[in-house]
Amino acid sequence: MIHKFTEENISKIAGVLGANPKKSGNVYRFEIADKETRRKMALEIHLGLLLDEEPTNLISVYTQDTFLQLHNCTAFVASDLLHQITFFGKDGSKISGLIIEREAGCSFYANVNESLLGGDFTKLPPEVMMCSVALSLTESIDFEGFHFDED
Repeated sequence: MIHKFTEENISKIAGVLGANPKKSGNVYRFEIADKETRRKMALEIHLGLLLDEEPTNLISVYTQDTFLQLHNCTAFVASDLLHQITFFGKDGSKISGLIIEREAGCSFYANVNESLLGGDFTKLPPEVMMCSVALSLTESIDFEGFHFDED
C-alpha cells in the first residue's frame, strides 16, 4: 500500500513555512531563507520513493553545513503558532522527528523511545527533556493513516 501526502498537506506546509514548493516528479522542494539570521535551507519531500521495492516517504534537509534525512516519514504536524513543521517516522517503539522552522532552523531527534514522550518530562535527565517536549506531539497521531491518502 502506497501512502502519499495530499496536495492540501503540501499547501499547509507551504503556508506554515512561508515558501512555495517546486515540484519535480514525486519531489517537492521548499527553499527557505531568513533575512534576519541569514540562514538558508532547502527541504525536500520525496514521496513514494522505492527502497528495497517498498515505497517510503523521505524528508531531506540541506543547509550550508548540514545534510539530514528522515526515512519512512509517516506523519507530520504543522504549527501555524510556532511557524514550524514536525515530520515523524516510527519504527516499533522508536520515534524520530525532524523539525523545520520558517526561520530556516531545524532540529533532529532520532530513535527516541516512545516511553519518554508520555510522562512528566520534568522528571527526565536534562539531556533528554527537549526531545521529550519536542516529540510529545506524537501522542495524538495515528501513525497508520495520519495525513495520507491511500492509492
